[in-house]
Amino acid sequence: MVAVMIVVFLLLLMLGVPIAFSLGISSMIYLLFTDTPLVLIGQRTYAGMDSFVMIAIPAFMLAGGLMNTGGVTKRLLKLSNSLVGHFRGSLALVNVLSSKLFAGITGTALADVVSLGSMLIPAMEESEYEKDFAVALTASTSIISAIIPPSMPMVIAGSAVAISVGGMFAGGILPGLLLGVTLFFQVMFIANRRNFPKTRKHSLREILITAKAAIGAVLMPLILMVGILGGIFTPTEAAVVTVAYALLVCTCFYKELTFKLIFRAVVRTMRSAGSILLLVGLASVFATILVTERVPQFIADSILGFTDNYFLVILIINLILLFVGMFMETIASILIMFPVLMPVALGIGMSPVQFGVMAVTNLLIGLVTPPVGICLATAAQIGRVSMWDALKANMPFLGTLLLILLLVAYVPPLTTWLPSLLN
Repeated sequence: MVAVMIVVFLLLLMLGVPIAFSLGISSMIYLLFTDTPLVLIGQRTYAGMDSFVMIAIPAFMLAGGLMNTGGVTKRLLKLSNSLVGHFRGSLALVNVLSSKLFAGITGTALADVVSLGSMLIPAMEESEYEKDFAVALTASTSIISAIIPPSMPMVIAGSAVAISVGGMFAGGILPGLLLGVTLFFQVMFIANRRNFPKTRKHSLREILITAKAAIGAVLMPLILMVGILGGIFTPTEAAVVTVAYALLVCTCFYKELTFKLIFRAVVRTMRSAGSILLLVGLASVFATILVTERVPQFIADSILGFTDNYFLVILIINLILLFVGMFMETIASILIMFPVLMPVALGIGMSPVQFGVMAVTNLLIGLVTPPVGICLATAAQIGRVSMWDALKANMPFLGTLLLILLLVAYVPPLTTWLPSLLN
């Protein structure tokens, strides 16, 4: 019957039924045919959402909404421009640098695309950059926001399986920074080859003025990581601290956040977080059925029975995740695939934190690949270009993303060194 459940789930997805309802309906069909009490749906849905770690999701989302509404984004853009404005392709470099700075604010790639892309893509177009290049770059750099902490996908992964969220946060720092640096130099190479425009060089005084204006935003990720790495607070507590910090900075320091804007941010957060938590709850029902039917163990035995070679097993895991990420939304992919593939990774001796960071990075690449590619599609909509043109322009950046994924997969210290400092 588990095969029927999976087939029904896939059919519902192809019919365009929302993922949460596809999970719930397919799980209910399994329960009906196996004479299992339907009360299990309510119990497991509640149990899936009833986690201390899950509090971090609405908290980080609210903090991101507050800081974006409170004037943080435009200050980060000004700071980035003052630092790299004199280089050729300065706006493209601002795009990369802003994503690295913005990563400590929202924790989601889509928020990066919407917030930064709505300003940078039109600005790059006015400065005679190719629209498809601007769209592709904005989409690819957005992934940095979900790798460098706070990372919403990592919070979801920590709630799905027994992986330390703090460990994954620490493990994502070096890969995220490496991705940002690699994209930065790749853009510099492309900019010089295509003779992209540049702006004036800013004086030290101007840089200090913009840095002073943006200090409130820049300090937040620093406070966040020092607190987590130093054991001062847990990732969940850090999320609440982030909300308090966002309120303080945007109301007292920047003075751009009114009660009306705060109320709007809270309402938006409630709507978004509610849909995510419903998805988490119904995915918990689906995952419970898979575990009960020993599907993860079957897949682990099948892969390890085919080969126990460390490099080949990791390659197989990544190919499966890349395929799933191309068709399924990231959070749903995490909730379904982590319980299935983690036993395989642990079976070959991979660290849980390394697996978590690798799998999250892998699934995030699905945000810029068709047929779903929500970040690439959103950026293409902002830039008014076709998905096909955006995809072609994104191929060089996609190659960079896959290179970083290989490093994360096959160079364990890249993800395990910083988490080891937490012990």
